[in-house]
Amino acid sequence: MLLTTTINNRKKELLIKDDEYLVDTLRNAGYLSVKRGCDTGACGLCTVLLNGSPILSCSTLSARVQGKEISTIENFPKEAKLFASFMTQEGAEQCGFCSPGFTLTVIAMMNELKNPTDDEIMHYLNGNLCRCSGYVSQLRAIKNFMEAIKNENC
Repeated sequence: MLLTTTINNRKKELLIKDDEYLVDTLRNAGYLSVKRGCDTGACGLCTVLLNGSPILSCSTLSARVQGKEISTIENFPKEAKLFASFMTQEGAEQCGFCSPGFTLTVIAMMNELKNPTDDEIMHYLNGNLCRCSGYVSQLRAIKNFMEAIKNENC
C-alpha cells in the first residue's frame, strides 16, 4: 500500500504493509527518535503528534494516517532544546530515553491548555512513563517551561 502523508512538514510517499504500525513505518523511514517500548500503548515512548495531537504510534496502523500530518521531535528542535534545559535545571532529565515522547506531549498540552493546574498537567501526561526520575521534578520543569514561554523569557 502507498501511504501519502506529511512528516515534519515534508510530503512523503512510503510503501507500507496493510497491518504495519506507525512506529515501524517511521523508524523504517529513518525517524529513530520514535522509540519502541511496550508495544501496548502504555509507556508513551512512541508518541508522535498527528495533526497536532499526541498519539501512540505503536498502536496506530500506518494506513490511518493517510493524508494527515505527523510531527516527530525533529520538527521542534528549538522547543526540545529549551525544554531539555528546564528538565536539567530541575534534575528531571536522566537517561533521556523517554524524552522525545514526553516533550511532544508537553508541546501538545501547551497548545491545548493555556493555564493548566498541576492535576491537569499530570492527567495530560498520563501514560508517559519515566523509569529514572520522579514526576515531581518533571512537573516543576514543565511549569517553569510553560511560564517562560508565556512570558517569552527564553
